[in-house]
Amino acid sequence: MKINNQPKARMHAARDSVDIGASQGARRATGDAPVSTRPLLPSINSEVVAIAKRRSRTNADKRRVVLAAAACTKSGEIGALMRREGVYSSALATWRRQYAAGELSGVTSKKHGPKADPARAELKQLALLTRERDKLRVQLSNAHLVIEVQKKLPRCWSNSSPYRSSRVLDGCDA
Repeated sequence: MKINNQPKARMHAARDSVDIGASQGARRATGDAPVSTRPLLPSINSEVVAIAKRRSRTNADKRRVVLAAAACTKSGEIGALMRREGVYSSALATWRRQYAAGELSGVTSKKHGPKADPARAELKQLALLTRERDKLRVQLSNAHLVIEVQKKLPRCWSNSSPYRSSRVLDGCDA
């Protein structure tokens, strides 16, 4: 059984638009075929379906709506505010509780997901400090090497004569 997914209005319009030439088109030997005997192209559904996207509001937006709702004095103003902002009454009630508890004071929203393990944070800090210590030890050993070379350098150059080649060092092992 074949199911037709076209709306009823389209089905009835297609059924009711029978052309006179369509019934005679099969008997004609010559001439152009009427419009209704041509094969119909499948109808293209051009309807755009909106994908629902969950709204996320910042704490500043929530605080602004709560304060605007608190400023409403006349009957119906809060309803108009909620329609204008696209907010349900349950969300406004939750935001009011959060505002009273001081949770909407920050600029950013509360971070969702698992909380960071403090022991893991300490291990990361320890590893970072260990790497830094090892790097500093290497730099210190290089500095000691440079200092030792600088200690030996004046002895090597003090024995050289201004008349001799600078490549030849008297009594100094390079």
